Amino acid sequence: MTAIDALLMERHREGRPVQVALVGAGAIARMIALQLLAPPIPGLRLAVVANRTAEKAARCFSGAGQADPLPVRTAAELMAAMGEGRAAFTDDAFLPCEADGIDVIVDATGTVEHGAAVALRAISGGKHLVLVNAELDATLGPILRLKASQAGTVFTNTDGDEPGVAMTLIRYLRTLGLAPVAAGNLKGMIDPYRNPETQREFAARAGQNPRIITSFADGTKLALEETILANATGFGVGRRGMYGPRCAHVREIAAHLPVEQMLAGGLVDYALGAEPHTGAFVVVHEPHPEKRRHLAYLKMGDGPFYVFYTPYHLPHVQVASTIARAALQQDPTVAPAGPPVCEVLAVAKRDLRAGEVLDGVGGFTCYGTIDNAGTTVAAGCVPMGLSEGCVLRRDLGKDAALTFDDVEVPSGRLADRLYAEQRAAFPPR
Repeated sequence: MTAIDALLMERHREGRPVQVALVGAGAIARMIALQLLAPPIPGLRLAVVANRTAEKAARCFSGAGQADPLPVRTAAELMAAMGEGRAAFTDDAFLPCEADGIDVIVDATGTVEHGAAVALRAISGGKHLVLVNAELDATLGPILRLKASQAGTVFTNTDGDEPGVAMTLIRYLRTLGLAPVAAGNLKGMIDPYRNPETQREFAARAGQNPRIITSFADGTKLALEETILANATGFGVGRRGMYGPRCAHVREIAAHLPVEQMLAGGLVDYALGAEPHTGAFVVVHEPHPEKRRHLAYLKMGDGPFYVFYTPYHLPHVQVASTIARAALQQDPTVAPAGPPVCEVLAVAKRDLRAGEVLDGVGGFTCYGTIDNAGTTVAAGCVPMGLSEGCVLRRDLGKDAALTFDDVEVPSGRLADRLYAEQRAAFPPR
């Protein structure tokens, strides 16, 4: 297989760049647009940005120094703009999914219901789908990956976010003959009771939505990311919420995870407060005594567990690699390998009262935590990604895990239908 950089340069020389559509125009989408546009990456072209507020879509181009993007309302108008080499924007997220010539849809919406609709339209339109949407992937990734595979398209989360960073490292280590037995994130802090009000000032300084910052602080985003990694690797969690040992450096993580669980099938977990404070880690196991002697000579320690890590994660920068791999090599960076291994369940942040409406990821009512899918399904737990809009049938205490018996689910949602289809396609193990 030709190397990805060579494939991109070939496309560039031939004047046939991979045509990319970006759905969403929030902070991360604007960063992705800037990375793809200023200057353009040889072999890739951001052709169109779609957002429900069209003016925000247009700002993705103007913010990268590209003036006068063209508004389009039909697939024919988009294709005409692409033929003229014009940047385009639209308020119709489905339009790029229908337009000939678009190769890859990048979903940066951060939504489950809308994201699921975009995913289905992208797959039916024969487009490769790159998710910058952990909420959707952790909730419905297995069924969407199955549909994409049946349609002959790529479904993948992105390099740069921790699951993709970890999976890229895992795949490399496997090519060396090493055996990964654990993997995960580095996390600075977790307080499950943070909410958009406590995070408002920090979010303003960072130029981010307070709900997004809340999902980072309360551990929901971590749980979503580790679920994506679990579903790609087959690794489970050792206990609900993971262990999350505090470490001075990530190299110490292997000494804090249960040996029998790592060797029994692998773990996803996280290191709390550990240098280098960003990136992802992979633990490998080497039982051979002579190989351990060689690794000790190479300053890797005495083993039998060894920690490898990537000391950075750059979501909006590294997404270009995922786009190119999907379009030119049909290679998903990180995607579910089969049935759900883990899920993210909704847990009450405070005492909740009957009649309250749950406000979803990064809100005031619930945080998400990870557990093995067999456990969550058997208990009837409500996935965090499906919690928004549900109405409580009864009072619940702080830190109670929500079940479907506890809530009234809104009617007519696509995401609920897909979740039921996922449960039917992949019975609990």
